[in-house]
Amino acid sequence: MAHISRRQALLQGGAAFALSACASQTSGLSAGRPSTGSDPWARVDGLVASIGTTRFPEADFPAADHGLAAGRDARPAILAAIAACHEAGGGRVLVPAGTWRIDGPINLRSNVNLHLAEGAILRFSPDPERYLPQVFTRWEGTELYNLSPLFYTADAENVAITGKGTIDGQGEKHWLPWRDDQVEAQNRLRKMGNELVPVKDRVFGIKDRLRPHFVQFINCKRVLVEGITLVDAPFWVLHPLYCEDVTVRGITVISRHVNSDGIDPESSNRILIEGCRFDVDDDGVALKAGRDNDAWRVARPCTNVVIRNCTYVGRQGGAVSIGSEMSGGVSSVFAENLHIPHARHGLYFKANLDRGGEIRDIHIRGVRAGEIDAMITFTNAYKGYRGGDHPPRFETISIEDVRCESSRIGIFIKGDPRAPVRHILLRDIAIGRAEIALAATDYEDVIIDNVTVAGAPVTLANARDTTIGGIKD
Repeated sequence: MAHISRRQALLQGGAAFALSACASQTSGLSAGRPSTGSDPWARVDGLVASIGTTRFPEADFPAADHGLAAGRDARPAILAAIAACHEAGGGRVLVPAGTWRIDGPINLRSNVNLHLAEGAILRFSPDPERYLPQVFTRWEGTELYNLSPLFYTADAENVAITGKGTIDGQGEKHWLPWRDDQVEAQNRLRKMGNELVPVKDRVFGIKDRLRPHFVQFINCKRVLVEGITLVDAPFWVLHPLYCEDVTVRGITVISRHVNSDGIDPESSNRILIEGCRFDVDDDGVALKAGRDNDAWRVARPCTNVVIRNCTYVGRQGGAVSIGSEMSGGVSSVFAENLHIPHARHGLYFKANLDRGGEIRDIHIRGVRAGEIDAMITFTNAYKGYRGGDHPPRFETISIEDVRCESSRIGIFIKGDPRAPVRHILLRDIAIGRAEIALAATDYEDVIIDNVTVAGAPVTLANARDTTIGGIKD
């Protein structure tokens, strides 16, 4: 029989509320209201202020001065301008309006701001030979050497891509078909990661069909991406990996095919994402921290992230997602003022029982959504395959001030008896209509406060079991 456990518990990580009551695992009832406590949102201004920003000398280096010309590969001229800018101490590399063919990766260097004029289009070659030799990277959360990302910047500081130009990856026609042939290499890489094969021996090439990332910064500090448009990615679009102090502001991403995540900050610290539009058929913002054993070895979380004033439209993914590669841990995340006209998932916390790690100290408010398949989802049943011996922890999460026109499933909470979803506040959430208002199993300390579907209160007492099925990846 269900029971109610009465206690006061301060939420971890400077959370917003103390629990005046908790719901028992599986079928418990919610009781009480959130008591007044410290406001986690009071930390946001300080967090944003702590994010290091870029500064560049007032010096311009036109790519046209280095041989940029229509009808031929623009890469040598752009790389020459980048080198000249870097060697002179920094400034802006200017790419004028025009469609420029890029036959291979662009590599930024410290103190360089690559500025794309309005009307400038960098169109990358789809020839995989152009992205050799292999470089050190991470693919779906496991370290390896693979084809170079189209934009690949490693070990740099104070770097930027700005302007009103466009970068075109030509992904759907030329790179997406690789997905049909990637499974053998994908599984081999995961096996190498789980067995901790030395990274130097994890070398993958063209025959392995692991698509390259679009724009990747790896081991960089003070990164700015502002104003540009990114279209038709070969794989994940913008991927800050092992970075510190990253600002992504006012970009537009249009890539309407699977695996076109808009931005995937992975194992990075101090990230600001604001004023962006993601029109993609996968996740809009996906916070990640590596996969399984390999991520535990690396031990680098994704932390101190602010996401605000962003719009997401898409058919396949989640507007704001955490996971599924989250084994290094994701924490201290604030997301507010999100507009989601339609999506498969609105807010999506996803992992599986192989991942380990934790998602904690996450705070979201001010969400306005249209037609969503599943508005709020916590699941640890996302594509596991190794036996399920390492359940992840989801805890200390608040979601407030959400309005959604319609959702097939309003709220879905699936924990595990060994690691229940816990310390959750869902407050001031109104969903116009939903086939299933709430499904929940294996949770603790969940408070549902002023949550309604079609005007009717939603409580844990009338939650459905998560065996309802139908949650889509």
